[in-house]
Order: sequence, then structure tokens, then C-alpha cells
Amino acid sequence: MKKTLAPLSAALSIALGSLILSGAALAQSFPSKPIMLMVPYPAGGQSDVIARLVNTALAKQLGQPVIVDNLGGAGGAIAAQKVLSAPADGYYIFQGSPNELILTPLANAAVKFKTEDFRAVQMVALAPIAITARKDLPASNADELVALAAKSAAEGKPLNFASVGNGTFYHLLGEQLARRANTTMQHIPYKGGANVLQDLLGGQIDIFLTPYGAPHVAMDKQGKIKFIATLSPTRDTLLPHVPSVDEGKALKGFNYDIWTGYFVRKDTPEPVVQALQKALAETLQDPAVRAALEAQGQVVPKAQSLAEAAKAYSDGATTYRAIAKSINLQPQ
Repeated sequence: MKKTLAPLSAALSIALGSLILSGAALAQSFPSKPIMLMVPYPAGGQSDVIARLVNTALAKQLGQPVIVDNLGGAGGAIAAQKVLSAPADGYYIFQGSPNELILTPLANAAVKFKTEDFRAVQMVALAPIAITARKDLPASNADELVALAAKSAAEGKPLNFASVGNGTFYHLLGEQLARRANTTMQHIPYKGGANVLQDLLGGQIDIFLTPYGAPHVAMDKQGKIKFIATLSPTRDTLLPHVPSVDEGKALKGFNYDIWTGYFVRKDTPEPVVQALQKALAETLQDPAVRAALEAQGQVVPKAQSLAEAAKAYSDGATTYRAIAKSINLQPQ
């Protein structure tokens, strides 16, 4: 028996050593070609802005170009599936949020991937959310909006609200707002935030619950759109003139924000994931990157370990699934 086990033990040791060496070699050689950063919405929206503020600095850390690829549709599922269909080698990174990774699989019956098919590498930004509206909507705070929504529905002309797709976080927030107002509103889904803004500017959309940044602030100052309220407990320094929902009664406690993170296929080799995590951590320490993201209204978190990123992702799945359940979200 000993004579049989000895060669086996030696073979296992050799195999293990080979794996360790190949892993080390992989970490040293990655990346050896350009990396694709998949953004699940068309160019021009807030997600696209974040990607283009990060990709150049990330490319510097990795020593290879990081190419932003905008691919909207199906609530972000088309871009997510493209990442899952590519080899698990780290050359396709998904810039995602709870919208695409957690809620879309719950809302779209055609989506076959699961939240757990992705692995979090790093959370890069936390975005506050506000209720924006067409410039001539006759409401200036949350209480006035709730009263207007109830009046409009009673007259058979319910207010409409936009989202970036059925089952996305902004869809759920709109449905929850209608429930808090004890009324009905019409949901209008789009492929991306840039498309929504076009119709908001044109007056076709009544309200849009969305993360906001410098472009929204500029449009507000120019009188092209208006802010009704932020979903933060207190006023935001970026929008000191806009009341918080907590300043009124109708939507008090209606406080939400949303994270953006970078993800890879769950079966991506560990050395590659570690290399990406290190590069992203360094990117987030870049003062220029942080300043640019903060100028867009984003809160930049401290760099996370892989374990911390995994926990944030898991906690997010629990939170957002509970929200979906609360409005009885059904796959369509």
C-alpha cells in the first residue's frame, strides 16, 4: 500500500506545484491585451460618464487599454450576458449596479443568468438619487408631488415616470412612490438614462427617479428640468436649493441610493481577479479620479478587499430582492 501511495502523493505534489506556478505566471502576464469594459446603457448617461472617468486611470494601472463598450437593452441584461459568454479570463469587465445584476433576472423571464454568476471585484461609486421632473411640472417638493399625483390620477390622467427598464431599481422606486402616494402612475421604460433625459427635456416625461450629477445640475440651473426632492435624509451640497424628502411628510423616510461596481465571471482565475482588484484599488486612490467622480455627485468608497466586495454584493442582493418582493415584481 505504501508503495502505491508514494507515487500518487508525489504526482499530487507535482500537480499542485504546477498549479501554483501557472497561477503566478498568469498573474504576471495579465493583462497582455486590451480589456473591454462593458457598460449596459447607451453613451451619454450617468453609467457611461462613470466608465469614462475610470477607464483611462485603470488602463494606466494595468498597462493595457481599457475600452468602454456601451451595449444597452433588456435592462442591462444584453451587456451582462456578453460578459458571461466571453472567456472567464478577465478581459471582459462588467460595470454593474443592482439594476442589471440583481433586479433584471427577477423582472425579465428571458434572462437566464443569476446574480451569483458574477463576482464583485470592487465597488467604485455610490450615487445619491433624486426625483427629477419636466421643467413645468407644477410641484416643487415631495408633498406637492404626491398631491399632484393623486389629483392627476383622480382626473384620469395619471402622472408618468420613466425608468431604464422594467424591473430596474428606478422602476421599483417609481412603483413604491405611487404606493406611498396611495395612487397610480404610468411606468415608461427606456434603454438608458440618456434617452430618458431627451424626453424629460422635451416634456414627454413627468418624473424620473435617478442618480444625478453635474449634467443634471447644469440642466436644472438652465431651467431645462427641475429637481423635486432628493432621496437623502438631508440636503446634498451639490443641490443645496433642493429639499430632501425628509423635509416633508408624504415621503419622509423614502431614502435610497445605489452603488456601481466592477464585476467578472465568477469562475475567473483567482490571480486575475486579484490583479484587477489591485488595479482598481489603486485607481480609486487617484486624486484626479476621485475628484472627477465626486464632481458628478458620486461618493467614492474606500478601496475594498475581495471579501469586502463580495459581502457588499451579497448584502445588496438581499436588500434589493426584498424591495422587489414588496411590490410583487413578476417576471415578464
